[in-house]
Amino acid sequence: MSESYEGQDDREAKKALAKVYREMQREQQVKSMLRQLLEPDAYERIMNISVSNHDLYMQLSNLIVQLAQSNQVSGKITDAQLVSLLNRLTYKPEPKIEFKHK
Repeated sequence: MSESYEGQDDREAKKALAKVYREMQREQQVKSMLRQLLEPDAYERIMNISVSNHDLYMQLSNLIVQLAQSNQVSGKITDAQLVSLLNRLTYKPEPKIEFKHK
């Protein structure tokens, strides 16, 4: 009976390992594309973002890949353009504070 549990654990471990491996391959593909699409300083900035805020990095890298696939990017993306994209993703309007006087 314990052999069936061990077999099941092995299968689950293999599935988890395969999933991690696929994610690592996808990440390497994205990094390769980013290296081709971004100037070195912009690439360095996005790698810093990946370390500090992985969710934002994923959003930004997906946006850049989409822009490239739809031919909306001509040449390599500069650091200034990357900052502009970053501002567009993270823009939050300032909340209005109203004071009501009695």
